Amino acid sequence: MTSPGIGTVVPDLELASTGAKTSKFSDYRGQFVVLYFYPKDNTPGCTTEGQAFRDAIDQFAALNTVILGVSRDSVKMHEGFKCKQEFPFDLLSDSEEQLCKLFDVIKQKNMYGKQVRGIERSTFLLDPEGILVHEWRKVKVKTHCEEVLTVLRTLNE
Repeated sequence: MTSPGIGTVVPDLELASTGAKTSKFSDYRGQFVVLYFYPKDNTPGCTTEGQAFRDAIDQFAALNTVILGVSRDSVKMHEGFKCKQEFPFDLLSDSEEQLCKLFDVIKQKNMYGKQVRGIERSTFLLDPEGILVHEWRKVKVKTHCEEVLTVLRTLNE
């Protein structure tokens, strides 16, 4: 399966989600979807990124937007992370790397001087029809949430 490009419909994959359910993109037709990939639950950067989306949830809701976080962690790990951080959005478990491979976010990274295979922090924006309309790669956590909101505001004008 090739990665979706800007302007193409994203395949409707189904993944296990927090809240004891499964989620697929067609569940969110009629809304924008912010799909953010992060390396690991309960790590500093990933926590900060999730908190930024959490704290701006009313702004996203006003822009008809749902947020979904994705990592390779288990649903059980996600449930604890979501509860601890009071995230008002679902986290998807991509333990088999279906979405990670689709969006080409698995990269070789340096961690403490060693090469490791992991998720490169990335975000993708789907429009209400499920079409990929924007992507951010190599995300910088500090300014990212506001960058996503800026693009959404432009699309909602």
